[in-house]
Amino acid sequence: MRGVGLTEFGGPEVLQVVDLPEVHAGPGEVRIRVSAATVNPTDTYLRNGTRAAALKDVPPPYIPGMDVAGVIDEVGPGTSTPLQVGDAVIAMVVNNASHGGYRESIVLAADAVSKAPATSSLVEAATLPMNGLTARQSLDQLALKPGQTIAVTGAAGCYGGYAVQMAKADGLRVIADASPADEALVRGLGADIVVPRGDDIAAQIRKVAPDGVDGLADGSFQSQQAVGAVRDGGAFASVRGWAGDERGITFHRTSVRDYDHRADLLDAMRAQTEAGKITLRVAATYAPEQAAEAHRRLEAHGTRGRLVITF
Repeated sequence: MRGVGLTEFGGPEVLQVVDLPEVHAGPGEVRIRVSAATVNPTDTYLRNGTRAAALKDVPPPYIPGMDVAGVIDEVGPGTSTPLQVGDAVIAMVVNNASHGGYRESIVLAADAVSKAPATSSLVEAATLPMNGLTARQSLDQLALKPGQTIAVTGAAGCYGGYAVQMAKADGLRVIADASPADEALVRGLGADIVVPRGDDIAAQIRKVAPDGVDGLADGSFQSQQAVGAVRDGGAFASVRGWAGDERGITFHRTSVRDYDHRADLLDAMRAQTEAGKITLRVAATYAPEQAAEAHRRLEAHGTRGRLVITF
């Protein structure tokens, strides 16, 4: 079967279509015929060698990709799951460098797979699992109660957009940042208040929340620049693992790999998508042979919505 991978680390040009062995579902597993695999920043770190040391004992080709959507075409023997052959599904792929989602077929644990939103195409659905679970984990870590206030930085991005919408669904008051070009987008996602993005983000948030916000989900990785927006004793969630030590704030490291095998959460997000509470955004689609172009566009920044490789 075809996949998109690399045999040496480097720029986008190292991505190529590769032949991979056929796979079959074992006990507790399902096989997905992949229709769409989303391109995420984490994929570029695998490609460019940032994680080379961790992969020194793994033979190439290395296959990126943490998001897939497709159709189940095989259920492993003795697997207990409500999923059936023919079901349209989504899943997060916890990549071990040779098992990424950029491939025509993938085998995953059944408890990591959920039905896809019935209201969305598979291309759209592929953008939900990894970024949606990351946003969900940040919100779970912050553990705010309905009526409390959360700030979200990087709100126009995929993680940030999901964080805004899920926070609203949780009954929170949402303050989000945006550039002038993205302000309408972020308001459309449901933010109660939109402030200008920039290095003075803490000051901008304090203008509308003088006592500070109860929690902050840092999607723009502003760390020290953003933490001043949080009230004493509040909470801060970072996908980059940054943690300070000040004013009694509780710092959380959001690591989406901890939410592997959470089909229950994927299914809850599916239901929210079908109910119109979560918006799936696709910027463009690419054939496997165009994967390098997709990586170049992502690394140029400014993409709104996700780029998706289709099989």
